[in-house]
Amino acid sequence: MTWPFGAPHPVDEPDRDPEEHPPGSPEEYAAAVLRLVRQVPSGRAITYGLVAEVVADTLHRGGPRQVGRVLAGSGDRYAHLVPDGAAVVGPAVVDDVPWWRVVNAAGAPPAHLLTAALDALRAEGCPLTRDGRRVDLRRAVWFPGIDDAPAG
Repeated sequence: MTWPFGAPHPVDEPDRDPEEHPPGSPEEYAAAVLRLVRQVPSGRAITYGLVAEVVADTLHRGGPRQVGRVLAGSGDRYAHLVPDGAAVVGPAVVDDVPWWRVVNAAGAPPAHLLTAALDALRAEGCPLTRDGRRVDLRRAVWFPGIDDAPAG
C-alpha cells in the first residue's frame, strides 16, 4: 500500500512472512502498532488515536484502547514481536519502543507512568504545556510520513 506523498505506508513491512503474523491475528495488529511507535522521532509525540487511525488504514481494525493494550502488554505478551537484541518494553527499561512518546488526545502520558514518561520527554526536548504535565500537541505531534521534521 502507498501512503500519501508516495512513501511506503508506516505500518507496511515489505519482508514480512504472512505466517509469522497471520492476517487478522492479534500479533499482526500488535506488530503494526509497535512498528509505527518505533518510528516516532525523539522530541515528538503521537496520540493513541492517531496510531490507531494509521494502523486501521492498512488493517481496517483497532482503536486507541487496543493501541494502549499493545503498549501495556509489549513487555510480556508481545515481547516476541520486538526485534532480536532489543530490550523489552517496561516502565523502567529504555528500549527501541518509545512508549513515552504515545499520549492521549489531551497530550497526557499514562497516569501510572506519568513521571517516567515526562522525564523521558523532557530529556528529548519534547515541547510540553506550561504546567509541564502534558505534551504540547500543537508543536510536538508527529504525523507519520508527512511531518518528519524535528519539533520546535
